[in-house]
Amino acid sequence: MTATSVGLSLIGLLIAGLLAWIGFTLSRRKAVEGSAAAELEAATITAGARSAAEAVRRQAEEEAAVLRVRAEAAELRAEEIRRDAEDRASEVRREAEQRASDVRREAESEAQSIREDLREQRLEMERREHRLTEREERLDEQHRAIEERQSELTAQLAELDRRKAEIRDLEDERRRILESVANLTTEQAKAQLVEAIEEEAKRHAHTIVRDIERQALDEGETKARKIITGAVQRLASEQTSESVVSVVHLPSDDMKGRIIGREGRNIRSFEQTTGVNLIIDDTPEAVLLSCFDPVRRETARLTLDSLVLDGRIHPSRIEEIYERSKGEVAELCERAAEDAMAEVGITDLHPELARTMGLLRYRTSYGQNVLKHLVESAHLAGMMAAELGLDPKLCKRGAFLHDVGKALTHESEGSHAIVGAELARKYGENDDVVHCIEAHHNEVEVRTVEAVLTQAADAVSGGRPGARRESLEAYVQRLERLEEIAMHHDGVEKVFAMQAGREIRVMVLPDAVDDIGAQVMARDIAKQVEEELTYPGQIRVTVVRESRATEVAK
Repeated sequence: MTATSVGLSLIGLLIAGLLAWIGFTLSRRKAVEGSAAAELEAATITAGARSAAEAVRRQAEEEAAVLRVRAEAAELRAEEIRRDAEDRASEVRREAEQRASDVRREAESEAQSIREDLREQRLEMERREHRLTEREERLDEQHRAIEERQSELTAQLAELDRRKAEIRDLEDERRRILESVANLTTEQAKAQLVEAIEEEAKRHAHTIVRDIERQALDEGETKARKIITGAVQRLASEQTSESVVSVVHLPSDDMKGRIIGREGRNIRSFEQTTGVNLIIDDTPEAVLLSCFDPVRRETARLTLDSLVLDGRIHPSRIEEIYERSKGEVAELCERAAEDAMAEVGITDLHPELARTMGLLRYRTSYGQNVLKHLVESAHLAGMMAAELGLDPKLCKRGAFLHDVGKALTHESEGSHAIVGAELARKYGENDDVVHCIEAHHNEVEVRTVEAVLTQAADAVSGGRPGARRESLEAYVQRLERLEEIAMHHDGVEKVFAMQAGREIRVMVLPDAVDDIGAQVMARDIAKQVEEELTYPGQIRVTVVRESRATEVAK
């Protein structure tokens, strides 16, 4: 409505302005031309003005209609905007109300949770306060009990002090009575007592010394024989011919002449180069090599085999082949040591110590190969260690190295156990392994269980039938002779030779032999065995006297 009013007002103003302009124009023309012409012109102008005014009015009405349509559209748009605004406001209000409701619920939930936490904390505080109260009450009770106990102890200490004083008084009184009765002072009585004890100690010491001397005399011969046997084993002297001679087979007897050479120069060169005696006798198609050192003998054997195979035998060729054979023997020793180490599970042995162990491939003890003996001892020690809950690796290592000193033969002085221990210590073996080596023949006091197992493994490996050079028939005869010696004594019921002939167990009749007689019998049997039999190691004699009483209740 406001736009329509504005349009009509503009139209009226235009018409009024146009009429004013027409009137002004007419008045001017009347003044200039006259009234007739002015009237005509005024009529013409009035008609034109009317038509123009009508056109302006129509145009104004059209524009007013357009403006009215636009105003109505604007009112409709304003109404839509108002409705949209009201809808948006309603939606915002609903969202705000929903958010406010959610916030209120969250706040109420959080407040409820806080109230529950506070209630739990209050209950926990009450429980703690209750526990503290109970603990305080218990502490008070304990404190009262301690105070009561302390009072009792104080009273008991006072009573003890009083009794100690009484005892001291009684002892003083008893001492005075004893001194008056014995006519001796305390110092004199002490002197007499010391003198009596000293006399008794002297008698006891004299008995012990006599027993030790008797035992030394009894064991002296056996120990001396053992020391000599060990020295012979290490020296490998030429007297034991089966251990120091090697046989080299020839393709024909004609080869002997070539080995001898012109005026025996090849034999002299061979013996000078190798240090081994070359023996040529009537044995067909064979010569003998003799040497106390098995490594040198094996080197000479390989040298002679190569010379015979090659056919060229002269001093320079002998020296050349000998140097090559030394390398082959060294390789054989190393390979033998590696095989033995792999068999027992040892991988970290010092190379020089392993090379020395390889030399034992050519050492024997009573006909038993020493390197194989060490492998067997290591397996035995490992199995026994596992059974006893000990370290099998340590026991295996100690048993495997216990005879390493035998590889040095006469190169070092001393027993092979001590020499081997020094060698193992030199190449970084730990103290337990070194002790197993040095103590396996009791030359050093045994301090560890591993050393005892090494001794046991050594004895089992060397003492079983067939390990050493001793025929089964001789072994059986020796056991039978042991039982026969024991059975000849009076009062013997049964005799058993046990542990491969290293122990005799004698069962005696309890009515015929008493305890003292059993001891005498054991000593007599041991002495007779020493005098009549030859055996390696020691033989234990055990006399068992068992008495049983049986009655029947009716």
